[in-house]
Amino acid sequence: MIEFLPIIMFAVVCLALMLGYPVAFTLAGVALLFAGGGILAGVFDPALMLTFPSRLYGIMSNYTLVAVPLFVFMGVMLEKSRLAEELLSNMAKACGRLPGGLGLSVIVVGALLAASTGIVGATVVTMGLMSLPTMLRHGYSPTLATGTICATGTLGQIIPPSIALVLLGDVISSAYQQAQLHLGVLNLDTVSVGDLFVGAVVPGLLLITLYMGYVLCVAWLRPQQAPRALDCDDDSAVSRTRLLLSLVPVLVLITLVLGSIIGGFATPTEAAGVGAAGALILAALKKQLSLARLREVMTATTRISAMIFTILIGASLFSLVFRGFGGEELVHHLFSQLPGGVVGAVLVVMLVIFLLGFILDFIEITFVVVPIVGPVLLGMGVDPVWLGIMIAINLQTSFLTPPFGFALFYLRGVAPQSVPSGAIYRGVAPFIVLQLLLLLALAIWPELVWS
Repeated sequence: MIEFLPIIMFAVVCLALMLGYPVAFTLAGVALLFAGGGILAGVFDPALMLTFPSRLYGIMSNYTLVAVPLFVFMGVMLEKSRLAEELLSNMAKACGRLPGGLGLSVIVVGALLAASTGIVGATVVTMGLMSLPTMLRHGYSPTLATGTICATGTLGQIIPPSIALVLLGDVISSAYQQAQLHLGVLNLDTVSVGDLFVGAVVPGLLLITLYMGYVLCVAWLRPQQAPRALDCDDDSAVSRTRLLLSLVPVLVLITLVLGSIIGGFATPTEAAGVGAAGALILAALKKQLSLARLREVMTATTRISAMIFTILIGASLFSLVFRGFGGEELVHHLFSQLPGGVVGAVLVVMLVIFLLGFILDFIEITFVVVPIVGPVLLGMGVDPVWLGIMIAINLQTSFLTPPFGFALFYLRGVAPQSVPSGAIYRGVAPFIVLQLLLLLALAIWPELVWS
């Protein structure tokens, strides 16, 4: 019974989260309850708790994690300054006469917004408020419209620069070092957030291409579901000029941020600083910056960042107690007994993460699950960058899957009552298939993930 305490502890956390208790305090509270019970029962070493302050200091002094509030500020500023709304409007006018042009515009703008914010909920809600009424008004079927918006909103999981990849990269880096130390490797290889950004470029572009190809196929085979927007601006030259004026600044900003990281000119934290400053400048140039708006953006940035770091602290305490009960050895033993070796272990982890994506956000899974399974899988020879990208796409897929996908709930909250939930569920089904095909392709051809 004692050897299964880590599994019981993990199950209790999942149950408490399903009941709606706050994530950070649930992780820390369950960990403290089990640690206290273990100390009283004589099965947990209380000296382990003395290492928690050093873990806490390590979190707060982690230079890589400074990128989190900076990227959040960049995304919130672009959202609050209505730059994304202007871009969508101009792109719809310029491309609306093309077959499926409005749907293609939503995918492109959603991808840019996802790269800017990196937060699934913010992107889905924003795109739902901006584009869903427009698509429905122009005759798009509710299934295609809602499916496109939901799928596009989850691109923030995989398209760099992404907050999800920043957090995942930091956790994967720590797990990789632990795996090497466990194997007795003294000359440690390192994995950075920039490596995950580079590895995500091709999968992200492939996913966008698959989305756009599906919308084009629907517009060609079933034009009644994706009609041309005939009431677009007649002066297409003016529309294209407006499109360029709204598109180029955002593209330049994202290129500066991502290009400086991939080119090795800046760390993710330094690039995030460039992104935050660039978003501020763009808002000022568009005359969308005021003291009230700046205060609103800073308040939202502080709230989101505080939530992320509080969860990280709670997850750190949880993983400390989990390991104190021998959880890592238990996971390693279970994985070694699975049929199929490394392939079987990876499949099980992917399935578990997929299912947990129904009840946990990507932040909780990144901070709780990955530190548990990551060192074991990496110790079995799995490439760390490939594993990180597979986990990111897997979480993206789980956020779309009915009936519990988070993206579905976000869109349901802003969609008009005339759009039934069944239409949203049917709409995301083809996009789920496309993402599963991408996962299969990455499993067959891991070289698609640059590392």
